[in-house]
Amino acid sequence: MQANSRIPFSAQEGVHRHLGALLERRRTPFRKPCADYNRAAFAASVGRWRRVAPDAPLILDAGCGGGESSLALARRFPGHYVLGVDQSEARLRRRLAAQEAFAGPPPGWPPNVAFARADLVDYWRLLRDEGVRLARHYLLYPNPWPKIGHLSRRWHGHPAFPALLGLGGIFECRSNWRIYVEEFCLAVKILTGIEARGEIFVPDSPLTPFERKYQASGHTLYRAVVDLEKTVEILA
Repeated sequence: MQANSRIPFSAQEGVHRHLGALLERRRTPFRKPCADYNRAAFAASVGRWRRVAPDAPLILDAGCGGGESSLALARRFPGHYVLGVDQSEARLRRRLAAQEAFAGPPPGWPPNVAFARADLVDYWRLLRDEGVRLARHYLLYPNPWPKIGHLSRRWHGHPAFPALLGLGGIFECRSNWRIYVEEFCLAVKILTGIEARGEIFVPDSPLTPFERKYQASGHTLYRAVVDLEKTVEILA
């Protein structure tokens, strides 16, 4: 497979010089009300987990796109339950239609996966407010927002970032932009005191279409991995 995907271009050459100051402001609780449609999607998806596999540890595939990664994670961790969440109705339409059409898992799906169309900003906070703890949490190739002025649009610069960290579990973020992973690791350290490990990696089997395309284009891939088990106490 050949591809010609481009590495994110930015005039920013290292960790953003305003990251620390921005994160100090993120210590103030984010009070924006959650939208009704996000509450409904949250209740339906978490309710499905609790109904189908209440004792299974939960994995969140945040920004799952078309759901390929969620299905792969469900097969990789058969003793867990995977929730794939994305805000795009277009990307998730086929998965959601199949999910509603069958009383059990649709043909070809593992039994331990469900999908929800929701804004992650609300979904993360609803999980936190419900007291849900994650076993694993994946953020795979989020929009890097590489322009210097877009720091607050990157997830580690967003007001919802402390809620994300407060869900615990083994968190893994992947990107083809080195600076994104470096900033992510520093943001975790600043807000929690926990060391996140950033590294170059080569996936054995691509989890997402983006990962497949970036590999085929010869990109170096990066990931941050951190155990957030203690974050409930730290961020309380």
